[in-house]
Amino acid sequence: MKAVVQRVKRSSVRIGGKLNSEIGTGILILLGVHEEDHESDADFLADKCAALRIFDDENGKMNLSVKDVGGSALVVSQFTLYGDARKGNRPNYMQAAKPESAEKLYRYFVERLGRSLEKGKIATGVFREMMDVELVNDGPVTIIIDTREHD
Repeated sequence: MKAVVQRVKRSSVRIGGKLNSEIGTGILILLGVHEEDHESDADFLADKCAALRIFDDENGKMNLSVKDVGGSALVVSQFTLYGDARKGNRPNYMQAAKPESAEKLYRYFVERLGRSLEKGKIATGVFREMMDVELVNDGPVTIIIDTREHD
């Protein structure tokens, strides 16, 4: 799995011009599922996102997690994170999981992350929908985590 984690002041998802979900202070997670991913990848990544110390403490150092600041998470599926553009100009998505298995792991990830956050502090996009994702990146702070690169 691959996640682009952005610290946000606010973020929202609109579908067909209608507001689907929104959060205030927290993290926006763009989530890609690899064809070889398993629940253990989702466990690792969800736990990492919840504990990632990217919020400022009282001394202005990034030393607090989204849990520590009582923030929210907005998770948006994004298979294009596994786009391979090394050859030619049209990316291929052969490494991205097929929709059925990707959706299952996406939902599992959201559930696992939700257990780490306060009730009602997690929102999502809609799997396989065209979405308008808006955010105010705080910092900006953007971290990329790939479970294929961890020990």
